[in-house]
Amino acid sequence: MITNDTSKQRLLAIAAIVIVALLFVNAFLLFNKYNQSQVIESQQSELAESDRLKIEMEKQYHEALAELEEMRTTSEELNAIIDQQKEELKLQREKINGLLKQGGNLDRARTEIKNLGIQVSEYIGRIEQLKAENQNLKGENEELVVRTQQLTETLESERNRNDELSSAKEDLENTKTQLSKENEKLSSKVNLASVISVKNISVQGLKQKDSGKTVKKRYAKNVDQLRVCFSTVANMVAPSGTEKFFVRIINPIGETMAIDDLGAGVIVNKSTGEEVRYTSTAEYEYNNDETEICFDWNPNTGNFQNGKYLVEIYNKGHLAGSGNFELK
Repeated sequence: MITNDTSKQRLLAIAAIVIVALLFVNAFLLFNKYNQSQVIESQQSELAESDRLKIEMEKQYHEALAELEEMRTTSEELNAIIDQQKEELKLQREKINGLLKQGGNLDRARTEIKNLGIQVSEYIGRIEQLKAENQNLKGENEELVVRTQQLTETLESERNRNDELSSAKEDLENTKTQLSKENEKLSSKVNLASVISVKNISVQGLKQKDSGKTVKKRYAKNVDQLRVCFSTVANMVAPSGTEKFFVRIINPIGETMAIDDLGAGVIVNKSTGEEVRYTSTAEYEYNNDETEICFDWNPNTGNFQNGKYLVEIYNKGHLAGSGNFELK
C-alpha cells in the first residue's frame, strides 16, 4: 500500500512539473508571438512609410523634370544649365532611394526629400533669373545691333567723306609740292641773284710787336696773323641790311686754316651741295654799294708755311669771289 501511494505521489509530482513546464512554454510562445507581431507591424509600418515617401519623392522629381523641361529656350547656355540641374536632381533621387532601401533611415530620407523640394525651388528661381537676364541682354543686343548698324552707316559715310578729303588733300599736297619745288627753284634763283659778289681780295701778313703795334711782313716765319680785305660789288637785287661773308683760307698744302674758337665753322655750298669748312666770318651793313671790308685773323700760333695761299669768300651759301696770296 505504501508503495502504491508513493508511486501515485511521484506521478502527481511529475505531472505537475510537466504541466508547469507546459505553461511556461506556452507563455513563452505567446510572448514571442506577440513580439513577432509587433516587429511585423513595425516593419509593415516602415514599409508603408517608405513607399509613401518614395511616391512623394518620385512625384516631386518628375514634376521638377517637367517644369525644367518647360523652361527650355533657344539659349544653348541656359539649356546646358537645365541639363546640369536635371543631372543633380537625378543624383539626389538616387541618394534618397538608397536611404529608403536601407531601412531605418526614414528620417534622413524625409530630410533629403525636403531638401529636394528646396533644391528644385532654387533651380527654378535661378533659371527664371537667368531667363530675365537673357531677355534683358536680348533687348540690349537688339539695341546694340541697331546702334551698330547706325554707326556702320555713319562710319561708311565718314569713310567716303574721308576718301574724298584724302583725294582732295593728295591733290593739294601734289600742288603744294609742285609749288614748293617751283618756289625752291625761284628762291634759289633769287638767292643766287642776291649774292653780293666781292672783288679786290687781298691778304697781308702781319706781326705784332711787343708794343702792340702790328707791322707788315712777307716771310712766313715772321707772320703771326693775317689781314684779309675785299670789296663788295653793288647788287641792286640784294636788299639792304646785314650781310655775312664766310672767309676760307687754304694753306699751301690744301688744308683749310680753321680754329673754332676764332669763329671757324661749316657751311653748305648751295651750288654743289657739299659742306665747306670756313676760317672766319665778316659782317657789315650793306646798302647796295661798293665797300671795302677788312678783318684780322690771329691764330696766335705763328705756324704759317711759305707758299701760295688760296682765299675763298662765300655769301648766302654761294662762292662770291676768290683770290690768292703768297708768303715767302
